[in-house]
Amino acid sequence: MNTPTALIAEDEPLLAQTLANELRALWPALRVLAIAGDGLSAVQLALQHRPDVLFFDIRMPGQTGLEAAAELAEEWPETHTFPLLVFVTAYDQYAIAAFDAQAVDYVLKPVRADRLAQTVARLQNGLRQRQPGPQTS
Repeated sequence: MNTPTALIAEDEPLLAQTLANELRALWPALRVLAIAGDGLSAVQLALQHRPDVLFFDIRMPGQTGLEAAAELAEEWPETHTFPLLVFVTAYDQYAIAAFDAQAVDYVLKPVRADRLAQTVARLQNGLRQRQPGPQTS
């Protein structure tokens, strides 16, 4: 399997760095390609880097995480598989909308390590399922 990659979109720099550090501890193979501080930058960076996984905050300046995910779904090149999407937020009221946006998970802040470990396991499983298996006739 290729090295998995991620993009974090979080408008609070300390929280973004904490999430990146926790991910590094739980999933050493994951490479965080970029951290965006707003939804518009998140879309631009995601289209540029095409990560395997997106960690989006819901409320961000310029564009919410839900709006950014919707724009990415429209703009994403058909030749590439759309990233697995996780919303990391302090607001539980957006969960249904997040899953309607095809989120793999919805993690509430403050993020607990055991809860993030569950998310990592879901993501790893999701990425494994995307890998082409042995060809059978």
